[in-house]
Amino acid sequence: MTENTAPTGSAGPVAREGAPRRLRADAQRNIDSLLEAAKTVFGTSGVDAPAKEIADLAGVGVGTLYRHFPQRSDLVKAVFQREVDACADAAPALTAAHQPGAALAKWLHRYTEFLATKRGLAAALHSGDPAFDALPGYFMQRLGPALGSLLEAATASGEIRADTSSKDLLYAVANLCLPMADEGVAYSQRMVALLIDGLRYGADTSGTSARSNSTV
Repeated sequence: MTENTAPTGSAGPVAREGAPRRLRADAQRNIDSLLEAAKTVFGTSGVDAPAKEIADLAGVGVGTLYRHFPQRSDLVKAVFQREVDACADAAPALTAAHQPGAALAKWLHRYTEFLATKRGLAAALHSGDPAFDALPGYFMQRLGPALGSLLEAATASGEIRADTSSKDLLYAVANLCLPMADEGVAYSQRMVALLIDGLRYGADTSGTSARSNSTV
């Protein structure tokens, strides 16, 4: 894909000016398929993979790809933001389904999977292209509060220590997930599991005991 300009009258998934346009169901399906295909292709062939490879995997024509994502940077940003949103949106679902400590651990493993996906975007995200300047801010804006709510609940329950911030933990996991020769996401998950064990060390369990006794 080249840095082409969109044809007159075309629009990406969000209008560049004014309120977002409501997409038809088939257009939204095409966008979802393209983003999922791009995530896969970027992970195996890099961000400079041919547009046809992405379009073929998505089951659409190359023209459909260009219509929704006229420039390669549009596609890279959309894939990144979609993955960030999915990771952030997992937090309330995990909170509803699990105890605070378990919800935090499961979210951190989900975040580790996101970081593995991000590796395929690394060449573009660190290229110095100003099109990606806003993405670090988007990353913290969405993931910081999501992790913060999980940390607060797990700390209040006495399941983890109280001296860790969401920013510190986001960066700590990211460092543990830096690419290693001959190692994949399973290795990163093991390292994150060790970090989670460290968060439990020194936790204040007195509140947990009191709450347990009060419910007997």
